[in-house]
Amino acid sequence: MISVKEAKKIISNNITLLSEKRLPLIESNGKLLREDIYSPIDLPPFNQSSVDGYAFCFDEWKKANKLTIEGEVQAGNTSNTVITNHTAVRIFTGAPIPFGTDTVVMQEKTTEENGILNIDDNTIQKGSNARIKGAELKKGSLAVRKDTLINAASIAFLAGMGIPEVLAIPNPAVSIIITGNELQQIGDDLTSGKIYDSNSFALTAALHKQKIFDINIIYVKDNLDSISEALKKCIEQSDLILLTGGVSVGEYDFVIRASENCGVKNLFHRIKQRPGKPLFFGKKDNSIIFGLPGNPASVLTCFYEYVLPALEKMTGQIHSLKKINSPIMNEFKKAAGLTHFLKGWYDGKVVRILEGQESYKLSSFAQANCLVIIDEDETESTEGDMVELHLLP
Repeated sequence: MISVKEAKKIISNNITLLSEKRLPLIESNGKLLREDIYSPIDLPPFNQSSVDGYAFCFDEWKKANKLTIEGEVQAGNTSNTVITNHTAVRIFTGAPIPFGTDTVVMQEKTTEENGILNIDDNTIQKGSNARIKGAELKKGSLAVRKDTLINAASIAFLAGMGIPEVLAIPNPAVSIIITGNELQQIGDDLTSGKIYDSNSFALTAALHKQKIFDINIIYVKDNLDSISEALKKCIEQSDLILLTGGVSVGEYDFVIRASENCGVKNLFHRIKQRPGKPLFFGKKDNSIIFGLPGNPASVLTCFYEYVLPALEKMTGQIHSLKKINSPIMNEFKKAAGLTHFLKGWYDGKVVRILEGQESYKLSSFAQANCLVIIDEDETESTEGDMVELHLLP
């Protein structure tokens, strides 16, 4: 067996970014940009008003101290309005500033009498409330840098330039292979010796939480040929493959042999940890393969601790659990040799280790909001000791 630290290092060293592709702008949300984007237009694309008010020529107003109101310009106006000397035009936010004007006064700072505009604003200066063409960004200027994580603001920024698509790292296509003769589907009456499948639900929900929706689920019996065939097909079509069950060393644990049949490079099998000791990690061509233990708590623990960091390396997005330190409420004892991932509840000040830590029990996981990490060399944690926490999504 290898240590948790060694396992995570092997994963990190054997995964690279997925191949970039052009994505519609709205689908790029949250993804890693893989090109520098230069603006194809000036922003704003024309001189425009930033307020509702009146546009005028500042120097003419200073000379005459009186302006005649003539006409109005609304947002979206395309008439290329031109005004004459000593004239002001009613204007609205976002509307193009007419040729011959350079300043806008807010309507709250004005009065009108018999078509004459009176300005009562001691702070107004030439250019006030006018957004000048290209003031934010000149045409041809760098707008968004390569390797930026795209968010709602950058999408809006790019949309304002009229950019319909970008080069980015897509989310992976994922296959989940659920193995086990004992599994039964929800909706059927539970028969003797059977259990309902929960692992496909756990992994699908956890992947959805990471905004990953291209998921293919396959159910196979504990049979070497069936698992080998399913794995071979998934390698051809998926970036990430998650198998559950069948990774230990029993007579009906076929995942390791199936991976050998498919030419998967075995990068590690079995980690000094609890739960999830039999975890398998391998690689074939551009596909990453994890063999997760079958017990539900082991599946989720290994997903959070190993699959999420792998997704982070594949996509360049932030997936890994947030890590903090906290004092512990209740003591915990264990033998040296295995790192323990314990379900816990963190209240913002201290963490409590929950009851029911066995790998087949999900009741404690359903209540937990963190994993408490007790290192393999540690044997005891007492009340008030500082421990490392990994906060669950």
